[in-house]
Amino acid sequence: MLRFHFQDRTLVCQDCKREFTWAAGEQEFYAVMGFDNDPKRCPDCRQDRRFAARKLPVQHQTVCDHCGRPTTVPFIPRLGRPVYCRHCYEQLMGVPESA
Repeated sequence: MLRFHFQDRTLVCQDCKREFTWAAGEQEFYAVMGFDNDPKRCPDCRQDRRFAARKLPVQHQTVCDHCGRPTTVPFIPRLGRPVYCRHCYEQLMGVPESA
């Protein structure tokens, strides 16, 4: 097996145009995984792109069946099924209050 000696390299991010260091260990990982291209984005811009692609659950407005306060839930409330706010749900399920 060939052993390459990687050294830290300075690259320029294509999004923010700032310089960033591509560490030798990360270069070795790229080589082991068979990636042929250098990264085009700095770690901050890569993270921003990952979070931008993530979809947050849609929240639905409803009223708690126990206390009557308005609340939001990440599912569509169904007729005939009770919906509780977080506080009432924790009380009914016996979840101890956090400090």
